[in-house]
Amino acid sequence: MFYPTDTNAHGMAHDPFKAIVAPRPIGWIGTKGRDGSFNLSPYSFFNIVADRPKLVMFASSGRKHSLKNAEETGVFTASLASRHIVEKVNASSAPVDYGIDEFELAGLTARMGRLVDAPYVAEAHAVLECRMTQVIQPRGIDGDPADTYMVFGQVVGIHISEAIIRDGRIDMALSRPIGRMGYLDYADGGAEVFQLVRPGA
Repeated sequence: MFYPTDTNAHGMAHDPFKAIVAPRPIGWIGTKGRDGSFNLSPYSFFNIVADRPKLVMFASSGRKHSLKNAEETGVFTASLASRHIVEKVNASSAPVDYGIDEFELAGLTARMGRLVDAPYVAEAHAVLECRMTQVIQPRGIDGDPADTYMVFGQVVGIHISEAIIRDGRIDMALSRPIGRMGYLDYADGGAEVFQLVRPGA
């Protein structure tokens, strides 16, 4: 099948676009508001974008609470969303009013960053502490801005649980990161782990 996206006439029960670009890493973004309130939300539009310096990005569809807090404070955290706490990841995605603490709502322990004034999930196997570098509102080919805001941050500190380190490496079968597939589907990154050696020139 083929369909042009200007009409989106794919004839399927649900839009397949996000099911094609999958699995997508989940950025479990922790922020603190100016009023001192904590916010925690999972974002499936998330990834690392550079190694030198270490940069990550999450994209907010609309002006959500994580975006507001990151813009106001200049910092955020990204906790690893793993299989052992996937139900709590899901619970923290509830659409609640600003100021409602999703850490408390999901039964999670909030711990403050060492280098940034933002909370992270103490139960997470790994955490990135980030300082925001820029926010970009991307545009379509018609020049109109999308209702999406890309938040970039430089990683200034990294936490890793000793429980997932084996032989000097993170063991993916132990960390079991989850990824967003299409529709209501998720992937367990530790279900089958295999290695490939990249070919030479």
